[in-house]
Amino acid sequence: MHASHISVAAAVTLSIAAVCYSQFDPKASEKQARVVADKATCHTVDSAIVAYVGIHGTAPKAISEITGYVKGDITAYRIVNGQAAGPGCS
Repeated sequence: MHASHISVAAAVTLSIAAVCYSQFDPKASEKQARVVADKATCHTVDSAIVAYVGIHGTAPKAISEITGYVKGDITAYRIVNGQAAGPGCS
């Protein structure tokens, strides 16, 4: 057997072991999934800004003005020139 075969077999074995280990604590996995799902994206914040403009006729000045239009955590974002700025925004 070649050394490369042994290293590949070891890597696959360790990967499978890590996946199996992570399933021993399903509550922690569920908690992690909920935390990730609760975070809003830049696209979500931009959509909320568009909804706000459609209703009020002007762009919001602060992120606090659009919190009612978004489900999830938008505290990492801010509004710059009428657009979302923050994680994932270009």
